[in-house]
Amino acid sequence: MKIHDLKPAPGSNKRRKRVGRGIGGKGGKTAGRGTKGQGARDTIPAGFEGGQMPLHMRVPKLKGFNNPFRVEYQAINLDTLEETGLTDIDPDALHGKGLTHKGALIKVLSRGEVTKALNVKAHAFSKSAEAAITAAGGSVEVLAKPWGDRRPPAKGNHLTNR
Repeated sequence: MKIHDLKPAPGSNKRRKRVGRGIGGKGGKTAGRGTKGQGARDTIPAGFEGGQMPLHMRVPKLKGFNNPFRVEYQAINLDTLEETGLTDIDPDALHGKGLTHKGALIKVLSRGEVTKALNVKAHAFSKSAEAAITAAGGSVEVLAKPWGDRRPPAKGNHLTNR
């Protein structure tokens, strides 16, 4: 058997009905489109919904959204803190060394090791970084964010505060 011998099974491929080929046979004259009206003509664009706002125009097109409550931190790792040579570390000291931007919120992450006691003040700490600093005999202090808590009030609280 060769490729040119292959055929579909008998009856599996049905020929399409050729309509609109004269009134002599089935599917002649109006060709299954009824009489008159928009459906009988070839002028309906794909996706047309009879004048209703089409689905592709009803669906919003903007990609994603900007979370107004996002808090962005500037990350500082333990090995960087170790290299500064400072024992009392706060955002101003890090800015003075050129490691952070002015007014940036600082988060301390745990890459590297701490060998000496450091007193670190930052806006956030990873759990492993906090554990490493305290294990080396240092201390951590979480600074308040400059704007406080920006989250919206909890739902249902407006009824209980009367």
